[in-house]
Amino acid sequence: MNITIKPPDYSTPSRTTPAFYAPCMPDIAAAPRSGHFAVFIVDDDPGVLKSLARFVRAAGYAVRTFSSASELLAHDVMDGPGCVILDLLMPGIDGRELQTAICKGKFERSIIFISGTSDAPTIVDAMKAGAIDFLIKPVDGNALLAALAIAVERQTKLYQREAELAGIKHKLAQLTPREAEVLRHVIAGRLNKQIAWALGTVEKTIKVHRGRIMEKMAVRSIAELVRLTEQIGIAPCENEECQGKDSDSLIVEIGSRSNRIGGHALQIA
Repeated sequence: MNITIKPPDYSTPSRTTPAFYAPCMPDIAAAPRSGHFAVFIVDDDPGVLKSLARFVRAAGYAVRTFSSASELLAHDVMDGPGCVILDLLMPGIDGRELQTAICKGKFERSIIFISGTSDAPTIVDAMKAGAIDFLIKPVDGNALLAALAIAVERQTKLYQREAELAGIKHKLAQLTPREAEVLRHVIAGRLNKQIAWALGTVEKTIKVHRGRIMEKMAVRSIAELVRLTEQIGIAPCENEECQGKDSDSLIVEIGSRSNRIGGHALQIA
């Protein structure tokens, strides 16, 4: 697929509609994708927007089109798996500005840039900001499908990661405040008698708490427990840190730390 679009020195929106790309059969197979994966295409040129949308739909993706960055931002459509094919040079909010806005949003969204410019610093900046690819116009259909396949793979891994963290958070929620308190002593490598002394109880009680923690967290070893707590951002309890804190404040602290893991991409109730 080749689409002749704006020249590199484009500066005004007034121009003739580019020639439609020549139909082609991609020589790469589209990657497996979720039926809910959507491709949002943003370009101020109606001809390009139409041709890109037709090609991407033919590859099996759901497509939404927008003629400007403002139009995309005005619609609450960024609430599920998908990616954005984004023109770099547009009147008003340009592609890089829209990329910044998307990156600050609630959901992580992969971006594929298309542009008539081959300015190296611009390309480098866009890639450093997280873009999957920067395709020079006229856009090659195989290169676009390859970039979309990467976007699907990245989104799949992101959702798997979110599901894993949500599972850990759910397990943590099953702990009592006292068990949550004991947990941080356990992952610090302390023995039952050391924990009992620190918490002012008996060793037998700590042994019971430890067993329940291992059961609720579905682990068989302290190493597994440490791995899970590291993923969710729970640090081992230092003596001076834990002393003087009640169990309720500790479990609240664990919850607040786990909510921060994954940044804006992870939203766990």
